[in-house]
Amino acid sequence: MDRAQKSELVAELNRTFGETSVVVVTRNLGMTVAQSTALRVKMREAGASYKVAKNRLARIAAEGTPYASLSDLLTGPTALSTSVDPVAAAKVVVDFAKTNDKLEIVGGAMGETVLDVAGVKALAELPSLDELRAKIVGLVQAPATKVVQIVQAPAGQLARVFGAYAAKEEA
Repeated sequence: MDRAQKSELVAELNRTFGETSVVVVTRNLGMTVAQSTALRVKMREAGASYKVAKNRLARIAAEGTPYASLSDLLTGPTALSTSVDPVAAAKVVVDFAKTNDKLEIVGGAMGETVLDVAGVKALAELPSLDELRAKIVGLVQAPATKVVQIVQAPAGQLARVFGAYAAKEEA
């Protein structure tokens, strides 16, 4: 990797650190290419990304961003998982680490808040942004549905009463 490629990678990582809500640091303990590809596909599906970067370049890129505190976690063969959704990257990494012992979660950060392994796992248990939006929409729609049912109930009862009187008179 020549100097121009390194500076381009640092600029790209810096831009990524500026746009993301969460960064999860993992340690690769001999994953195969197929396993790495499977992880990247799952990340992409969740709206996250998984990038292996040199620790020194990642430290340089993190300077001046809220993720500068991650530099202590960047030792050994590490990779960075990032996402705009604060939960997506953590969810995918934790789920993948459950089935693959060659991926170790080192820690992470949400802005300036550094997370340990337990913090990343706790973050992964939270509902995603889309799930929270769906719950809010459901809560907003529920009262409207109940209001319509209550308004329609008296009319339905009146119709049944009139139907009963009509049936009584015919008999």
